[in-house]
Amino acid sequence: MAHFAKIENNIVTNIVVIDNQYEEDGEAYLNSIGLDGTWIQTSYNKNIRGKFAGLGDVYNSQKDRFEPARPYVSWIWNEELYTWQAPKPYPTDGRGYQWNEEIQNWEVIKVTE
Repeated sequence: MAHFAKIENNIVTNIVVIDNQYEEDGEAYLNSIGLDGTWIQTSYNKNIRGKFAGLGDVYNSQKDRFEPARPYVSWIWNEELYTWQAPKPYPTDGRGYQWNEEIQNWEVIKVTE
């Protein structure tokens, strides 16, 4: 089975599976059955384009790959780890934290009863 991601404004908006017999011309096939738009093949095994495309992921056409959406404006892409990272490391004291973009720092998650 071949997987294709629909790209709109470089964002993945849909993912479909088609029979391998249509893989070579997947976009043309999908358009011919009424699924209009730009379709780019993605690999469930991550063999092509960096990662398996997920809804909301970004298609980087310059690097011909899928990347996770940037979670916060301040976060920086780590090419080596292939992920977004906060400008400050996650605390390692065992407590749960969430990123606060307004103060550009990690905050302890408050548990409510």
